[in-house]
Amino acid sequence: MLLLERRTSSTKRIDKENITINKRVNTQSFLDYNHYSLSSKEKVIAILMLAIPAFLIGYIFYQNVVLALALASSGLFYPRIRQKQLILKRKNMLYVQFKQALSCLSSSMTVGKSIESAFREAWEDLKLLYPDPACLIVVEFGMICRKVDNGEPIETALKHFADRSHLEDIQSFTDVFLTCKRTGGNLVEVMKRTATVIAEKLEITQEITIMIAQKRFESRVLVVAPVVIVAVLAFSSPDYMVPLYSGSGVLIMTICLLMLGACYVLTQKIMNIKV
Repeated sequence: MLLLERRTSSTKRIDKENITINKRVNTQSFLDYNHYSLSSKEKVIAILMLAIPAFLIGYIFYQNVVLALALASSGLFYPRIRQKQLILKRKNMLYVQFKQALSCLSSSMTVGKSIESAFREAWEDLKLLYPDPACLIVVEFGMICRKVDNGEPIETALKHFADRSHLEDIQSFTDVFLTCKRTGGNLVEVMKRTATVIAEKLEITQEITIMIAQKRFESRVLVVAPVVIVAVLAFSSPDYMVPLYSGSGVLIMTICLLMLGACYVLTQKIMNIKV
C-alpha cells in the first residue's frame, strides 16, 4: 500500500509539472527578450519618475507653474526609455543564469548522460538553485525539455531559445553546439569553455562597475549641484534672482537647463562601457 501511494503521489507530481510546463510553453514560447510591454501601472510609474523631478526643477528655474508643467510633460517620453532599461536588465539576468545552466549541463554530461537527459537533469538542478518558478532560465529549460518530450529535436528547441534571447554568447554557443552535434565534437569542453568565457566577462563587467562607481556618483553631484544652488538663491534671496525670472533671464535659464541635460546625457554615454 505504501509503495502504491508513493507511485500515485509521484505520478501526480509529474502530471502537475507537465501541466505547468504546458501553460508556460503556451504563454511564453514566443517571448522575445528584445521586447517588453509595460503595464498601465508601470507606464504611470515611469511617467511620474521623470515628471515629478522635472516639475520641481522647472519651478526652481522659472518660478512659473505653467512652464514647470511644460517641462514636466517630458515625463511622457520616459516610458520608452524605461522599457529599454527593463529589457537590458532582463537580458543581463538571463545572461548570468545561462552561465549557471552551462555549468549544470557540463556536470551532467561529464558523467556520461545523453544530451537530452543532461538538459532535464540541468533543469532539475536549476529549479533547486532558483526556487522562483518564474525564473527566466528555469522556464526556458522547462520549455526545451517539454519540446524534446513532444518529439522536437533539441537542436531546434535550443536554436529557438537562442534566437529569442538576442544575446551574442548564447547564439554563439548554440551555433557551436549544433556543429558539434552534427560532427561529433566534444560538447562537454565547449560548454566548459563557454561558461569560462561568460564568467570572465561578468568579472570584468563587475570590475568596471566598481571602478566607475565613484565617477558616476560625482557626475550626478555635478548635475544636481547647480539646481541646488539656484534653489537656495531663489528662496533665500528672491530679490537677487528676480532678473533671471523675467525677460531675457528666462532664455538664460533655458540655456542652462539644456546644458545640464546635455552634460548628463554625455556622462551617461561615457560611462556606458560594454565588454
